[in-house]
Amino acid sequence: MPDADLVLDAEDQKILTLARSTRARTGAAEGAAVRDTDGRTYAAATVALPSLGLSALQVAVAMAVSSGAPGLEAAAVVTGADGLEPDGVAAVRDLAPGAPIFRAGPDGTLAERA
Repeated sequence: MPDADLVLDAEDQKILTLARSTRARTGAAEGAAVRDTDGRTYAAATVALPSLGLSALQVAVAMAVSSGAPGLEAAAVVTGADGLEPDGVAAVRDLAPGAPIFRAGPDGTLAERA
């Protein structure tokens, strides 16, 4: 039986799918998506420029904030890394201390709920 913390409902699966497709489309190290408290979603990829570096989760949170999101319900990150990037997690926690953050591998297999 699967770990209950690693079973996604339809809305959480949607943001995981958005994160995975964004990562695949851009070829970035990570893809992320967040869902705000109004049900809107924001998907983003890692930004790796000489003058600016942001994790995909940081970009997704920034997109939500700049669009006027009052808070977040959930976040998802697709990455080959063994854990979540701390600054991205902190950005989510700034808006929603209790929101789940799901981490999946590039194949979409859920690995962690933080």
